[in-house]
Amino acid sequence: MREDGQRIVCFIGVGSNVADPVSNCLESIDRIASFASSKIAQRSSLYRTEPVGVADQDWFVNCVVEIQTPHRASTLLRILQEIENAMGRVRNERWGPRTIDLDILLYGQSIIQEDDLTVPHPELHNRRFVLVPMCEIAPYVIHPSYGISMMGLLNRLEDLSAVELLKMGPSICR
Repeated sequence: MREDGQRIVCFIGVGSNVADPVSNCLESIDRIASFASSKIAQRSSLYRTEPVGVADQDWFVNCVVEIQTPHRASTLLRILQEIENAMGRVRNERWGPRTIDLDILLYGQSIIQEDDLTVPHPELHNRRFVLVPMCEIAPYVIHPSYGISMMGLLNRLEDLSAVELLKMGPSICR
């Protein structure tokens, strides 16, 4: 926990392309709220997204959640990795298929460079599958390294990979 007891606003990227990706994403968000002692402030819609890096795999389901957490970034990372492991995440191939992927995109306006954690996420500004849902819930949040809003980053983006809004009934969209 943070020594000052304050909660930090963080953005977490959520993605899955194994088994039931929609359920995996929604379950991971529930687990973040439960296990990370974090309040889910808002969640973007779910998006069906073209794989980036390794093209020969199923498309992903992605979203972004805004949380308020009492944890330091390193503790939050450990909790997110524990959630991934509990949900069956196996790390065989970089950018390969995964049951769940939870990435710290932003931790307040902090810039963190540690051996196992870089925040802002080093690829945030290059990925349409992150910027589209991010802009849905926080278009005016400023990237702390570049001083540009999320919408500004999306408008400058060269990545043309497909990002399609998933249309679902209210029973699925929490």
